[in-house]
Amino acid sequence: MLKLKSKTTLILFIMLSLFINKAKAELSIDITGAQSAPMAVALPDFSSNNENTKKISEKIGSIIQTDLESTGIFRIVDKFAYIQHFKSANDIPTFVDWQSIAVEALIQGEINKNESGKYKLKYRLWDIPASKEMISNELEFDMNGLRRAAHMIADTIYQRITGEDGYFDTRIVYVSETGTTLKRKTRLAIMDQDGENHKYLTNGLDLVLTPRFSPNMQQITYLSYYNNTPRVYLFDIETGKQKVVGNFPGMTFAPRFSPDGKKLIMSMALNGNSEIYEMDLKTNVVTQLTKHPMIDTSPSYSPDGKKITFNSDRGGNQQIYVMNRDGSGVKRISWGVGRYATPVWSPRGDYIAFTKILGGKFYIGVMFPNGKGERIIAEGWMVEAPTWSPNGRILMYFSQEKPKNPSVAPKTKIHAVDITGYNDRILITPSDASHPAWSPLLTKH
Repeated sequence: MLKLKSKTTLILFIMLSLFINKAKAELSIDITGAQSAPMAVALPDFSSNNENTKKISEKIGSIIQTDLESTGIFRIVDKFAYIQHFKSANDIPTFVDWQSIAVEALIQGEINKNESGKYKLKYRLWDIPASKEMISNELEFDMNGLRRAAHMIADTIYQRITGEDGYFDTRIVYVSETGTTLKRKTRLAIMDQDGENHKYLTNGLDLVLTPRFSPNMQQITYLSYYNNTPRVYLFDIETGKQKVVGNFPGMTFAPRFSPDGKKLIMSMALNGNSEIYEMDLKTNVVTQLTKHPMIDTSPSYSPDGKKITFNSDRGGNQQIYVMNRDGSGVKRISWGVGRYATPVWSPRGDYIAFTKILGGKFYIGVMFPNGKGERIIAEGWMVEAPTWSPNGRILMYFSQEKPKNPSVAPKTKIHAVDITGYNDRILITPSDASHPAWSPLLTKH
Protein backbone atom coordinates (compact mmCIF):
# COMPACT_ATOMS: atom_id res chain seq x y z
CA MET A 1 0.00 0.00 0.00
CA LEU A 2 1.33 3.47 -0.93
CA LYS A 3 1.92 5.74 2.08
CA LEU A 4 2.30 9.51 1.67
CA LYS A 5 4.62 11.17 4.23
CA SER A 6 3.34 14.75 4.13
CA LYS A 7 0.59 17.10 2.96
CA THR A 8 2.98 18.54 0.36
CA THR A 9 3.63 15.05 -1.00
CA LEU A 10 -0.11 14.44 -1.23
CA ILE A 11 -0.65 17.65 -3.24
CA LEU A 12 2.20 16.79 -5.58
CA PHE A 13 0.80 13.28 -6.05
CA ILE A 14 -2.68 14.64 -6.94
CA MET A 15 -1.21 17.15 -9.40
CA LEU A 16 0.89 14.43 -11.03
CA SER A 17 -2.17 12.17 -11.32
CA LEU A 18 -4.19 14.93 -12.98
CA PHE A 19 -1.35 15.61 -15.42
CA ILE A 20 -1.07 11.94 -16.33
CA ASN A 21 -4.84 11.58 -16.80
CA LYS A 22 -4.94 14.69 -18.99
CA ALA A 23 -2.07 13.41 -21.11
CA LYS A 24 -3.84 10.08 -21.57
CA ALA A 25 -7.18 11.69 -22.42
CA GLU A 26 -8.01 11.10 -26.06
CA LEU A 27 -8.50 14.01 -28.41
CA SER A 28 -12.23 14.66 -28.78
CA ILE A 29 -14.94 17.27 -29.38
CA ASP A 30 -18.38 17.37 -27.77
CA ILE A 31 -20.58 18.44 -30.69
CA THR A 32 -23.78 18.47 -28.62
CA GLY A 33 -22.69 21.16 -26.17
CA ALA A 34 -22.13 24.88 -26.30
CA GLN A 35 -20.17 26.53 -29.08
CA SER A 36 -16.40 26.42 -28.62
CA ALA A 37 -13.34 27.37 -30.65
CA PRO A 38 -12.78 25.04 -33.64
CA MET A 39 -10.16 22.32 -33.23
CA ALA A 40 -6.87 23.21 -34.97
CA VAL A 41 -6.10 20.50 -37.54
CA ALA A 42 -2.99 20.23 -39.74
CA LEU A 43 -3.53 18.77 -43.21
CA PRO A 44 -0.21 18.65 -45.10
CA ASP A 45 -0.26 17.68 -48.77
CA PHE A 46 -0.29 13.91 -49.06
CA SER A 47 3.04 12.63 -50.36
CA SER A 48 3.01 11.06 -53.85
CA ASN A 49 5.36 9.43 -56.37
CA ASN A 50 4.72 11.62 -59.45
CA GLU A 51 3.07 14.82 -60.71
CA ASN A 52 -0.19 13.09 -61.62
CA THR A 53 -0.74 11.66 -58.15
CA LYS A 54 0.35 15.00 -56.67
CA LYS A 55 -2.64 16.68 -58.35
CA ILE A 56 -4.93 13.91 -57.10
CA SER A 57 -3.48 14.40 -53.64
CA GLU A 58 -4.23 18.13 -53.72
CA LYS A 59 -7.82 17.48 -54.85
CA ILE A 60 -8.45 14.97 -52.08
CA GLY A 61 -6.93 17.27 -49.49
CA SER A 62 -9.15 20.12 -50.67
CA ILE A 63 -12.30 17.99 -50.33
CA ILE A 64 -11.33 16.76 -46.86
CA GLN A 65 -10.65 20.35 -45.77
CA THR A 66 -14.00 21.57 -47.12
CA ASP A 67 -15.85 18.73 -45.38
CA LEU A 68 -14.22 19.26 -42.00
CA GLU A 69 -14.38 23.06 -42.03
CA SER A 70 -18.04 23.02 -43.09
CA THR A 71 -18.90 21.57 -39.67
CA GLY A 72 -17.70 24.68 -37.86
CA ILE A 73 -15.85 22.50 -35.33
CA PHE A 74 -12.57 22.08 -37.24
CA ARG A 75 -10.09 24.69 -38.50
CA ILE A 76 -7.35 23.69 -40.94
CA VAL A 77 -4.12 25.42 -39.99
CA ASP A 78 -2.43 27.34 -42.82
CA LYS A 79 0.28 25.26 -44.51
CA PHE A 80 2.74 28.18 -44.35
CA ALA A 81 2.98 27.53 -40.60
CA TYR A 82 4.06 23.90 -40.97
CA ILE A 83 7.62 23.14 -39.84
CA GLN A 84 7.77 19.43 -40.69
CA HIS A 85 7.18 18.09 -44.20
CA PHE A 86 6.54 14.41 -44.87
CA LYS A 87 8.08 12.27 -47.61
CA SER A 88 6.00 9.21 -46.76
CA ALA A 89 3.00 8.15 -44.68
CA ASN A 90 5.47 6.05 -42.69
CA ASP A 91 7.26 9.13 -41.36
CA ILE A 92 6.64 9.75 -37.69
CA PRO A 93 5.58 13.29 -36.78
CA THR A 94 7.98 15.46 -34.83
CA PHE A 95 5.37 16.25 -32.22
CA VAL A 96 7.13 19.29 -30.73
CA ASP A 97 7.08 20.96 -34.17
CA TRP A 98 3.30 20.58 -34.42
CA GLN A 99 2.73 21.44 -30.76
CA SER A 100 4.70 24.66 -31.24
CA ILE A 101 2.06 25.92 -33.73
CA ALA A 102 -0.84 24.78 -31.49
CA VAL A 103 -1.98 21.93 -33.74
CA GLU A 104 -4.30 19.47 -32.00
CA ALA A 105 -4.84 16.87 -34.75
CA LEU A 106 -2.65 15.96 -37.74
CA ILE A 107 -3.87 14.21 -40.88
CA GLN A 108 -0.98 12.57 -42.73
CA GLY A 109 -1.19 10.60 -45.97
CA GLU A 110 0.45 9.12 -49.03
CA ILE A 111 -1.06 8.34 -52.43
CA ASN A 112 0.38 6.22 -55.23
CA LYS A 113 -0.88 4.64 -58.43
CA ASN A 114 -0.65 0.85 -58.52
CA GLU A 115 -0.19 -1.55 -61.45
CA SER A 116 -3.93 -1.95 -61.97
CA GLY A 117 -4.25 1.78 -62.66
CA LYS A 118 -6.06 2.49 -59.39
CA TYR A 119 -4.92 4.82 -56.66
CA LYS A 120 -3.87 3.51 -53.27
CA LEU A 121 -4.08 5.95 -50.39
CA LYS A 122 -2.77 5.45 -46.88
CA TYR A 123 -3.73 8.00 -44.25
CA ARG A 124 -3.10 8.43 -40.54
CA LEU A 125 -4.64 10.63 -37.85
CA TRP A 126 -2.43 11.78 -34.99
CA ASP A 127 -3.35 13.16 -31.57
CA ILE A 128 -0.66 15.84 -31.26
CA PRO A 129 -1.06 16.79 -27.55
CA ALA A 130 -0.91 13.09 -26.57
CA SER A 131 1.78 12.26 -29.20
CA LYS A 132 -0.04 9.16 -30.41
CA GLU A 133 -1.69 7.70 -33.49
CA MET A 134 -5.48 7.51 -33.59
CA ILE A 135 -6.14 6.08 -37.08
CA SER A 136 -4.18 4.21 -39.75
CA ASN A 137 -6.22 3.20 -42.82
CA GLU A 138 -5.83 2.45 -46.52
CA LEU A 139 -8.20 3.04 -49.45
CA GLU A 140 -8.12 2.03 -53.11
CA PHE A 141 -10.14 3.92 -55.74
CA ASP A 142 -10.24 5.04 -59.37
CA MET A 143 -10.84 8.57 -60.64
CA ASN A 144 -14.63 8.11 -60.51
CA GLY A 145 -14.35 7.32 -56.82
CA LEU A 146 -12.02 10.17 -55.87
CA ARG A 147 -14.61 12.40 -54.23
CA ARG A 148 -16.19 9.53 -52.33
CA ALA A 149 -12.77 8.42 -51.07
CA ALA A 150 -12.15 11.92 -49.71
CA HIS A 151 -15.61 12.04 -48.09
CA MET A 152 -15.01 8.63 -46.49
CA ILE A 153 -11.71 9.82 -45.02
CA ALA A 154 -13.40 12.93 -43.61
CA ASP A 155 -16.19 10.76 -42.18
CA THR A 156 -13.69 8.48 -40.44
CA ILE A 157 -11.81 11.43 -38.93
CA TYR A 158 -15.04 13.11 -37.84
CA GLN A 159 -16.24 9.89 -36.20
CA ARG A 160 -12.94 9.23 -34.42
CA ILE A 161 -12.77 12.71 -32.90
CA THR A 162 -16.45 13.41 -32.17
CA GLY A 163 -17.64 9.88 -31.39
CA GLU A 164 -20.54 10.40 -33.82
CA ASP A 165 -21.03 8.86 -37.26
CA GLY A 166 -20.01 11.10 -40.14
CA TYR A 167 -22.31 12.46 -42.83
CA PHE A 168 -20.02 13.58 -45.68
CA ASP A 169 -20.45 10.48 -47.86
CA THR A 170 -24.11 11.27 -48.51
CA ARG A 171 -26.36 12.79 -51.15
CA ILE A 172 -29.15 15.35 -51.19
CA VAL A 173 -32.26 15.22 -53.37
CA TYR A 174 -34.21 18.45 -53.69
CA VAL A 175 -36.62 20.44 -55.85
CA SER A 176 -34.91 22.76 -58.34
CA GLU A 177 -36.98 25.85 -59.16
CA THR A 178 -36.71 28.23 -62.11
CA GLY A 179 -38.97 30.71 -63.89
CA THR A 180 -41.39 33.40 -62.77
CA THR A 181 -43.97 33.18 -60.02
CA LEU A 182 -46.76 32.38 -62.50
CA LYS A 183 -44.63 30.06 -64.66
CA ARG A 184 -42.61 28.08 -62.14
CA LYS A 185 -40.65 25.09 -63.44
CA THR A 186 -39.72 22.43 -60.89
CA ARG A 187 -37.40 19.47 -61.34
CA LEU A 188 -36.04 16.81 -59.05
CA ALA A 189 -32.29 17.22 -58.66
CA ILE A 190 -29.63 15.26 -56.78
CA MET A 191 -26.15 16.18 -55.59
CA ASP A 192 -23.48 15.26 -53.04
CA GLN A 193 -23.93 16.87 -49.63
CA ASP A 194 -21.29 19.44 -50.54
CA GLY A 195 -23.16 20.48 -53.71
CA GLU A 196 -20.91 18.62 -56.17
CA ASN A 197 -21.91 15.96 -58.75
CA HIS A 198 -25.14 17.79 -59.48
CA LYS A 199 -27.69 16.06 -61.71
CA TYR A 200 -31.33 16.66 -62.74
CA LEU A 201 -33.62 13.65 -62.44
CA THR A 202 -36.86 14.89 -64.03
CA ASN A 203 -37.58 17.11 -67.04
CA GLY A 204 -39.65 19.82 -65.36
CA LEU A 205 -42.82 19.27 -67.38
CA ASP A 206 -44.84 18.51 -64.24
CA LEU A 207 -44.83 20.04 -60.76
CA VAL A 208 -42.81 17.97 -58.27
CA LEU A 209 -42.81 18.19 -54.47
CA THR A 210 -41.44 16.59 -51.29
CA PRO A 211 -38.84 14.04 -52.51
CA ARG A 212 -37.68 11.42 -49.98
CA PHE A 213 -34.99 8.71 -50.15
CA SER A 214 -35.72 5.06 -49.50
CA PRO A 215 -33.61 3.51 -46.70
CA ASN A 216 -31.46 1.63 -49.25
CA MET A 217 -31.00 4.84 -51.31
CA GLN A 218 -32.02 3.08 -54.53
CA GLN A 219 -35.33 4.90 -54.83
CA ILE A 220 -36.88 8.29 -54.26
CA THR A 221 -40.55 8.80 -53.55
CA TYR A 222 -42.12 12.12 -54.43
CA LEU A 223 -45.36 13.85 -55.26
CA SER A 224 -46.07 15.07 -58.79
CA TYR A 225 -49.04 16.65 -60.51
CA TYR A 226 -49.97 15.17 -63.87
CA ASN A 227 -52.86 16.97 -65.60
CA ASN A 228 -53.51 18.68 -62.25
CA THR A 229 -53.92 15.29 -60.58
CA PRO A 230 -51.59 14.50 -57.64
CA ARG A 231 -49.73 11.20 -57.95
CA VAL A 232 -47.15 9.48 -55.76
CA TYR A 233 -44.14 8.27 -57.76
CA LEU A 234 -41.14 6.04 -57.17
CA PHE A 235 -37.95 7.03 -59.00
CA ASP A 236 -35.16 4.44 -59.42
CA ILE A 237 -31.85 6.31 -59.10
CA GLU A 238 -29.75 3.69 -60.93
CA THR A 239 -32.02 3.16 -63.95
CA GLY A 240 -33.69 6.57 -64.08
CA LYS A 241 -37.08 4.90 -64.41
CA GLN A 242 -40.11 6.09 -62.53
CA LYS A 243 -43.48 4.55 -61.84
CA VAL A 244 -46.74 5.62 -60.30
CA VAL A 245 -47.27 4.12 -56.86
CA GLY A 246 -50.80 5.32 -56.56
CA ASN A 247 -53.26 7.56 -58.34
CA PHE A 248 -55.25 8.45 -55.27
CA PRO A 249 -58.52 10.34 -55.18
CA GLY A 250 -58.42 13.80 -53.68
CA MET A 251 -55.21 15.55 -52.65
CA THR A 252 -52.13 13.59 -51.54
CA PHE A 253 -49.29 15.05 -49.49
CA ALA A 254 -45.67 14.31 -48.50
CA PRO A 255 -45.11 10.55 -48.91
CA ARG A 256 -42.31 8.99 -46.81
CA PHE A 257 -40.78 5.53 -46.63
CA SER A 258 -41.00 3.37 -43.53
CA PRO A 259 -37.60 2.57 -41.93
CA ASP A 260 -37.59 -0.90 -43.55
CA GLY A 261 -38.52 0.55 -46.95
CA LYS A 262 -41.55 -1.71 -47.34
CA LYS A 263 -44.27 0.89 -46.88
CA LEU A 264 -45.12 4.49 -47.61
CA ILE A 265 -46.92 6.82 -45.26
CA MET A 266 -48.75 9.91 -46.48
CA SER A 267 -51.76 12.11 -45.90
CA MET A 268 -54.74 12.21 -48.27
CA ALA A 269 -57.58 14.70 -48.35
CA LEU A 270 -60.97 13.16 -49.12
CA ASN A 271 -64.21 15.11 -48.93
CA GLY A 272 -62.39 18.10 -47.50
CA ASN A 273 -60.72 16.20 -44.64
CA SER A 274 -57.11 15.05 -44.49
CA GLU A 275 -56.19 11.74 -42.82
CA ILE A 276 -53.00 9.68 -42.60
CA TYR A 277 -52.65 6.47 -44.59
CA GLU A 278 -50.05 3.74 -44.94
CA MET A 279 -49.47 1.84 -48.17
CA ASP A 280 -47.79 -1.56 -48.50
CA LEU A 281 -45.47 -1.28 -51.53
CA LYS A 282 -45.65 -5.02 -52.23
CA THR A 283 -49.42 -5.51 -52.10
CA ASN A 284 -50.53 -1.89 -52.75
CA VAL A 285 -52.95 -2.27 -49.84
CA VAL A 286 -53.74 1.12 -48.27
CA THR A 287 -54.61 1.34 -44.56
CA GLN A 288 -56.16 4.39 -42.92
CA LEU A 289 -54.35 5.21 -39.65
CA THR A 290 -56.21 8.28 -38.39
CA LYS A 291 -59.91 9.07 -38.33
CA HIS A 292 -60.76 12.54 -37.08
CA PRO A 293 -62.94 15.37 -38.40
CA MET A 294 -59.96 17.78 -38.27
CA ILE A 295 -56.84 17.84 -40.49
CA ASP A 296 -54.06 15.25 -39.90
CA THR A 297 -50.99 15.57 -42.13
CA SER A 298 -47.15 15.45 -42.49
CA PRO A 299 -46.52 12.01 -40.95
CA SER A 300 -43.00 10.75 -40.15
CA TYR A 301 -41.91 7.40 -38.67
CA SER A 302 -39.70 6.99 -35.63
CA PRO A 303 -36.41 5.25 -36.57
CA ASP A 304 -37.60 1.93 -35.11
CA GLY A 305 -40.87 2.19 -37.07
CA LYS A 306 -43.00 1.74 -33.96
CA LYS A 307 -44.36 5.27 -33.73
CA ILE A 308 -45.44 8.10 -36.03
CA THR A 309 -45.34 11.85 -35.51
CA PHE A 310 -47.67 14.18 -37.43
CA ASN A 311 -49.30 17.56 -37.16
CA SER A 312 -52.99 18.20 -36.69
CA ASP A 313 -55.40 20.98 -35.79
CA ARG A 314 -57.63 18.60 -33.85
CA GLY A 315 -56.80 20.52 -30.66
CA GLY A 316 -57.98 23.86 -32.07
CA ASN A 317 -54.76 24.96 -33.79
CA GLN A 318 -51.93 23.25 -35.64
CA GLN A 319 -49.80 21.19 -33.23
CA ILE A 320 -47.54 18.11 -33.22
CA TYR A 321 -48.78 14.69 -32.16
CA VAL A 322 -47.29 11.22 -31.70
CA MET A 323 -49.15 7.93 -32.10
CA ASN A 324 -48.44 4.22 -32.36
CA ARG A 325 -47.75 2.68 -35.77
CA ASP A 326 -51.33 1.39 -36.01
CA GLY A 327 -52.85 4.81 -35.25
CA SER A 328 -53.65 4.15 -31.60
CA GLY A 329 -52.45 6.11 -28.59
CA VAL A 330 -52.56 9.59 -30.13
CA LYS A 331 -50.84 12.13 -27.87
CA ARG A 332 -50.19 15.83 -28.34
CA ILE A 333 -46.56 16.80 -27.60
CA SER A 334 -46.26 20.50 -28.61
CA TRP A 335 -47.74 23.10 -26.29
CA GLY A 336 -45.91 26.29 -27.26
CA VAL A 337 -47.33 29.46 -28.75
CA GLY A 338 -47.74 29.44 -32.52
CA ARG A 339 -48.53 26.82 -35.17
CA TYR A 340 -46.36 23.71 -35.60
CA ALA A 341 -45.85 21.79 -38.84
CA THR A 342 -43.72 19.23 -40.76
CA PRO A 343 -42.43 17.16 -37.81
CA VAL A 344 -39.55 14.83 -38.71
CA TRP A 345 -38.11 12.22 -36.38
CA SER A 346 -34.32 12.18 -35.98
CA PRO A 347 -32.51 9.02 -37.21
CA ARG A 348 -31.20 8.68 -33.64
CA GLY A 349 -34.70 8.87 -32.19
CA ASP A 350 -33.69 11.58 -29.71
CA TYR A 351 -35.34 14.62 -31.33
CA ILE A 352 -38.23 15.65 -33.52
CA ALA A 353 -37.54 18.60 -35.83
CA PHE A 354 -40.38 20.90 -36.85
CA THR A 355 -41.41 24.12 -38.56
CA LYS A 356 -43.08 26.77 -36.40
CA ILE A 357 -45.09 29.79 -37.52
CA LEU A 358 -45.45 32.66 -35.06
CA GLY A 359 -45.91 36.42 -35.40
CA GLY A 360 -45.49 36.48 -39.16
CA LYS A 361 -42.17 34.59 -39.06
CA PHE A 362 -41.13 30.98 -39.59
CA TYR A 363 -38.81 28.99 -37.35
CA ILE A 364 -37.01 25.63 -37.49
CA GLY A 365 -36.76 23.91 -34.12
CA VAL A 366 -36.24 20.64 -32.32
CA MET A 367 -37.87 19.04 -29.30
CA PHE A 368 -37.67 15.72 -27.48
CA PRO A 369 -40.25 13.08 -28.53
CA ASN A 370 -42.16 13.81 -25.30
CA GLY A 371 -42.44 17.49 -26.31
CA LYS A 372 -39.95 18.83 -23.76
CA GLY A 373 -36.76 20.74 -24.46
CA GLU A 374 -38.03 22.82 -27.39
CA ARG A 375 -35.25 24.87 -29.01
CA ILE A 376 -35.34 27.18 -32.03
CA ILE A 377 -32.26 26.82 -34.26
CA ALA A 378 -33.17 28.87 -37.37
CA GLU A 379 -35.62 31.61 -38.32
CA GLY A 380 -36.60 33.75 -41.30
CA TRP A 381 -39.40 35.25 -43.33
CA MET A 382 -40.08 31.67 -44.47
CA VAL A 383 -38.03 28.64 -43.46
CA GLU A 384 -39.46 25.17 -43.98
CA ALA A 385 -39.01 21.43 -44.55
CA PRO A 386 -36.34 20.26 -42.07
CA THR A 387 -34.48 17.05 -42.99
CA TRP A 388 -31.93 15.21 -40.84
CA SER A 389 -28.38 14.16 -41.60
CA PRO A 390 -27.98 10.38 -41.11
CA ASN A 391 -26.13 10.91 -37.82
CA GLY A 392 -28.94 13.12 -36.47
CA ARG A 393 -26.62 16.03 -35.68
CA ILE A 394 -27.25 18.37 -38.66
CA LEU A 395 -30.48 19.70 -40.17
CA MET A 396 -31.10 20.96 -43.67
CA TYR A 397 -34.04 23.18 -44.57
CA PHE A 398 -34.91 25.75 -47.20
CA SER A 399 -35.49 29.46 -46.87
CA GLN A 400 -37.44 31.84 -49.07
CA GLU A 401 -36.94 35.59 -49.30
CA LYS A 402 -39.82 37.97 -48.74
CA PRO A 403 -41.41 38.74 -52.14
CA LYS A 404 -40.57 42.21 -53.45
CA ASN A 405 -42.25 42.02 -56.85
CA PRO A 406 -45.33 39.86 -57.52
CA SER A 407 -44.02 38.89 -60.97
CA VAL A 408 -40.57 37.87 -59.72
CA ALA A 409 -40.28 34.62 -57.79
CA PRO A 410 -38.51 35.09 -54.44
CA LYS A 411 -35.15 33.32 -54.02
CA THR A 412 -35.16 29.95 -52.29
CA LYS A 413 -32.01 28.43 -50.83
CA ILE A 414 -31.01 25.27 -48.96
CA HIS A 415 -29.33 25.66 -45.58
CA ALA A 416 -27.50 23.28 -43.25
CA VAL A 417 -27.26 23.99 -39.52
CA ASP A 418 -26.15 21.90 -36.53
CA ILE A 419 -28.62 21.18 -33.76
CA THR A 420 -26.99 23.69 -31.44
CA GLY A 421 -28.12 26.41 -33.86
CA TYR A 422 -24.58 27.44 -34.81
CA ASN A 423 -22.83 27.27 -38.17
CA ASP A 424 -25.76 27.90 -40.50
CA ARG A 425 -24.41 27.68 -44.06
CA ILE A 426 -26.00 27.90 -47.52
CA LEU A 427 -25.50 25.18 -50.13
CA ILE A 428 -24.63 26.41 -53.60
CA THR A 429 -27.05 25.13 -56.26
CA PRO A 430 -27.40 25.99 -59.98
CA SER A 431 -30.86 27.49 -59.41
CA ASP A 432 -33.35 28.14 -56.62
CA ALA A 433 -33.70 25.09 -54.39
CA SER A 434 -36.34 23.83 -51.95
CA HIS A 435 -37.60 20.71 -50.12
CA PRO A 436 -34.25 19.00 -49.50
CA ALA A 437 -34.03 15.39 -48.32
CA TRP A 438 -30.84 13.83 -46.94
CA SER A 439 -29.81 10.29 -47.88
CA PRO A 440 -28.51 7.69 -45.44
CA LEU A 441 -24.74 7.23 -45.33
CA LEU A 442 -23.65 5.67 -48.63
CA THR A 443 -21.04 3.46 -46.99
CA LYS A 444 -21.08 2.48 -43.31
CA HIS A 445 -17.60 3.13 -41.96
